[in-house]
Formats: sequence, C-alpha cells, structure tokens
Amino acid sequence: MKKEVVIIGGGIIGLSAAYYLLKEGHTVTVIDQSDISSGASFVNAGFISPSHVIPLAAPGMVTMGIKMMFNRASPFYLKPRFDLDLIKWAWMFKKSATAKHVREAAPIIKNFTVFSRELFEEMKGSMPFDFHLERKGLLMCYQTSKFEEKEAKIAEAARYEGLEVLHIEKSKLKGMEPEMDAEGAFYYVDDSQSTPDDFMKSFYKYLKSSGVQFITNEEVLGFERNSNKITNLITNKQQVKFDELVVASGSWSPILAKKLGVKMLVQAGKGYRINVNRKTGIKYPAILAELNTAVSPMDGFTRFGGTMEIAGINEKINMGRVKAIAKAAHTFYPNVTITKQEMEGAACGLRPVSPDGLPFIGRANSISNVCFATGHAMMGWSQAHATGKLVSEILSNKKPSLNIVPFSVERFN
Repeated sequence: MKKEVVIIGGGIIGLSAAYYLLKEGHTVTVIDQSDISSGASFVNAGFISPSHVIPLAAPGMVTMGIKMMFNRASPFYLKPRFDLDLIKWAWMFKKSATAKHVREAAPIIKNFTVFSRELFEEMKGSMPFDFHLERKGLLMCYQTSKFEEKEAKIAEAARYEGLEVLHIEKSKLKGMEPEMDAEGAFYYVDDSQSTPDDFMKSFYKYLKSSGVQFITNEEVLGFERNSNKITNLITNKQQVKFDELVVASGSWSPILAKKLGVKMLVQAGKGYRINVNRKTGIKYPAILAELNTAVSPMDGFTRFGGTMEIAGINEKINMGRVKAIAKAAHTFYPNVTITKQEMEGAACGLRPVSPDGLPFIGRANSISNVCFATGHAMMGWSQAHATGKLVSEILSNKKPSLNIVPFSVERFN
C-alpha cells in the first residue's frame, strides 16, 4: 500500500531511506534543519568497510578512553560534564565492552556492511549519474610491534568472518605505497571507497528530480499524537502530515526521540577532516593505527581525517585536533606536509554513537508509525544503503533482508 512518508534527516542514511522507499512506490518528503550541504555525510573518509568487524565497544576501550579523556588533542576525547544521558550512555558502553559482545557483534556488523557494499555497487550500475566507487581495499598500517600485534588480532577476527586479509611486510608495502613510512600493514581486500561530497550532491539532485520533496532549513519542534500514532509534525514554519515517519537525524535523533516519548542512548561523536587538493602520491586508502587517522585518496584530492570527540552537540573546530591529524599524516607520509591554509579549511561532522557499536533500526513499541535509523557511529557511510533498504522493507511490511533484532531501538530500556 502506498504511503505518505516523512523522513527527518537529509544525511546519507535519510537519503538512502528515501531512495528505497521511492522504489517501493511510496511518496517521500525529507525534512532537514540545514540545506543538506554539510555534516558527517560530507566530511567522512568515504570508506565502505567490511573490515571494521570490531564494534567501538570492545575490551580495553574504557581504559584507553579514561587515559585519553583529559588530552584535548588525543584521538579519543570525552569531555567531562555532568549529563544524565551521557552517564547512562557511558555505563552501557562499559557493560558492552566485553569479549562476548565482540564475538556476537562481529558477524552482525560484517554481514550488514557487506550487504550495504553490494547495494552500493548495484546502485553504481543503475544510477543515471556517475560517481566514484572502487574496491581498492584498505591498509591498516603500523610503525611499532605493539600495534602490529594488536592489528594481527583484529585481522584474525576478520578472517574468521570470511574476509580476505593479507599481511604486508615493509618491503612489499613500500612497493604498494612508496610515500609511506611504516613497518607493515594488514591489507583488507574487501573494502571499497567513494567520494562522499560528490555522491551526496548527485544523490540529492537525483532524488529531487525523481519526485522526493525536500523541506530544508526547517527545524522540527514537536509532534501531534493520536493514541499510538504520530499524525503530524510541527516545524518552525509549518505542520506536515504523514502516514509514516522515519527519524534519521543522526546525533539529533535522541532529541527527537525524547519528544516522541522514546528513550534513545546516542552521543554525538565529532570527527574532523582535512582536504589536500594537490598531488600527494598516496595510492591506497589507509588507517594509521597508532594515530587513529584515516587517509583517503578521493576523486581528485586526498582526505585526512579522524578523532572521536564526545562533547555534546557542537560544531566548533578544535585546532589542536586538526593539527594532530596533520602531524599524523606527516609521521606516516614524510613527504606530505599539510599547510596552515589547508588546516584552516578543516571541517567537522557529528557521528551518532550508540553504546554497543550497533545502530538503532526499527520501530519503538509505543508508536506504531515511527521508524528510527541512527546510531551508526563511524560506520554510517559503510552501512547507509543497507539501512535504507531495511527501513523501506519495514515500512512496506516486507520481511527484512537481514535480522533486525540486534538493532532494536529499545534494547537498552
């Protein structure tokens, strides 16, 4: 049955949901508080990464986080503040950071991300516009034996899940990536990459021309409810009616969830990117293990990014973090020196982080016509299309392509 669907959120998750809902024959409206030209969907590394089978909530992360939380330039930073939602989130993160959780989550994450990559590749062949998407793999590079051992364990977990991972020694790595100064790397063959900025702009234009209505620069202030249904939403400019509502507003999702009477443990995790619009000689996507920095040679430029800053919803640029990314780049690529001007052009985005490293996808028990899609943390780009597909199946009353029980919206209640 054809439905009027409103999606709150114009990031990659919201647009992917719009795409698949449109394919199911629904009428779709996307509402966003911005003009859909910035944010996490535009500043990420563009990785589609089945390699990332280990959830953020893993053994050792709590200890590492405590050590780093007082260093404002560290790869991970949690701003100390009294906030009940943050305290609840941190407590559930601690409870989730176990070996058992990693064992259970790894196959879920792998299957979800591989499915999303397949959908992205399928989209590449069916879209009326061209976009950058290639499977070059991902190098997890290290400079010390300590991180070689750490990455070897992660690589073994990925192999156990059926992914192809090669250990690249220093001499061979030099042949693959001459500009890099590293002792070795683990090469994840199954990973792909894209250029987010270009894709988002083209995807938005395509959806608009295909009949998706966009309401931009409007903030959703509240909702009207009739029994267990939401009948319409209220923005700062108008009221919008619908049959079904999708909340895909990233780090802002828990704010909207609270207005809907739903508890959702999501914290904003700020990440930064620096674009270098000149030749760097870098060929392969990489993560610099010791410094938690992502390197992505994109369509015409190279992007360096990273950090996870849990400091609430704010989009202030911390130049200390930007300089740390530039320093990391130079450490692994001695011939690459990021200029002051390039650092001043840095941008940030807020990733929605769940306590257990799995997203929230599905309905809440108390509302029959609202579907949530958020909490992907650093995997939003990797898992976007699978999320959009699942959302369309839920709203179309079809059997989901994947088991959505692990993504339950109310699993922490």
